[in-house]
Amino acid sequence: MLCCLLQACGYLLSTIIGCVVLASSLLTRHKDETTFLDPNSIRTITFPSLDEPPTLELSVIVPAYNEEQRLPSMLDECMEFLEQKAAKQPAFSYEVIIVSDGSSDATVSVGLKYSKKFGAEKLRVMELVENRGKGGAVRLGMLSARGRQLLFADADGATKFADYDKLDDALSGLASEWRQDGIAIGSRAHLEHDSIATRSFLRTILMHGFHSLVWIFAVRTIRDTQCGFKLFTRATARKLFSSLHVQRWAFDVELLYLAERLKLPMSEVAVRWTEIDGSKLSPFWSWLQMGIDLFMIWLRYLVGAWRIAANQKKEN
Repeated sequence: MLCCLLQACGYLLSTIIGCVVLASSLLTRHKDETTFLDPNSIRTITFPSLDEPPTLELSVIVPAYNEEQRLPSMLDECMEFLEQKAAKQPAFSYEVIIVSDGSSDATVSVGLKYSKKFGAEKLRVMELVENRGKGGAVRLGMLSARGRQLLFADADGATKFADYDKLDDALSGLASEWRQDGIAIGSRAHLEHDSIATRSFLRTILMHGFHSLVWIFAVRTIRDTQCGFKLFTRATARKLFSSLHVQRWAFDVELLYLAERLKLPMSEVAVRWTEIDGSKLSPFWSWLQMGIDLFMIWLRYLVGAWRIAANQKKEN
């Protein structure tokens, strides 16, 4: 235990020193990550840009790292819901962008199979040449989306996709069209009491500690920052994802920290959620890493190592 604590202290110290000496740069994009394959025409096509006007209603971004086992059931539920919605509402159009985050398994092949089935207008696969982390994958997917609304959803399917309608209603109450700002945040806070009963004592302590650090260093108005089901207007996505720095698990916190700093309207919406086997997070080290990331988010913005792109545009 002492060895673990010493390692953690050493990591924290080196990270703080790195923060003070160097200002972190925004995520760079490789040329191969700017295109996708249409498996029906066998053509390589360039992704559009988030800076362009929207051409459809909803973009769904699905970050996926080695998810060949869990991705099919999530996509089956997602595509069935979206297809039924499009059939009932002719004005509704959508796309799903699967972002394979440097996967070493058959994640890309699974995605291309669904792209072939539904067509590349509805489902596209972005293959990252190296593992960036969930935040990096979501950011690159968002920057390539065409929707008036942009949703990111986890590849494990833990959240019921039909709860998009609840987020849509909440977002419509904040912003009547895509040029206005708004975020609807899926939340599991209403499930916290039941989940504590099934968690180990250590996981419960880590959870409460993480929530406390979030409140101290970053976000104070949202109870559940980590649920992988968040819906943005296009205007808001442009503001937030142009500034996002954190590439791994704490990126949700940076997004909401930026939203609070920019005073963007937000609504927390209760969603259905089921824990799915196959999580890539190890309880102690992942929570420790996220705790350190929270402190570094606060420190880097405090010392000016990171800046908010939307604020810089106003100043210019």
